[in-house]
Amino acid sequence: MSSNACVFCGVVERVEPADVVFADDHVVAFLDRRPLFHGHTLVVPRRHVVTLADLHADEVGPFFQRVRHISAEMPAELGCSGTFVANNNIVSQSVAHLHVHVVPRTKGDGLRGFFWPRTTYEEGQAAEFAARMRAAFEASWHEG
Repeated sequence: MSSNACVFCGVVERVEPADVVFADDHVVAFLDRRPLFHGHTLVVPRRHVVTLADLHADEVGPFFQRVRHISAEMPAELGCSGTFVANNNIVSQSVAHLHVHVVPRTKGDGLRGFFWPRTTYEEGQAAEFAARMRAAFEASWHEG
């Protein structure tokens, strides 16, 4: 089900203009209108979902197979050395429709790793975070 107010649903439904680079029954991939570098591609599921967590378990594999395919083919097609693949969920998500950025990268291209400041852990703090997160993730894990 699409959202009438969602620009990415409009791209999927072909009512919003976009430079589509790949489309099938699962995804539509198109050039970002404000790219980091030429070839910067957004991959969106055809079904309107806001975050990765909203994607049904049986949709995750097909969705990321397409992301993988685009990421794998981009260097040969664009002459880049590799790619940066990223997804925001809610925070910094410019459009409320799941989208994965596949950005062509070349050493020395000026993109500095992650786009935010880094921090450090105090002594023992990383182990505490890891234990807390591990317990929560293991308790909530279920396949499908």
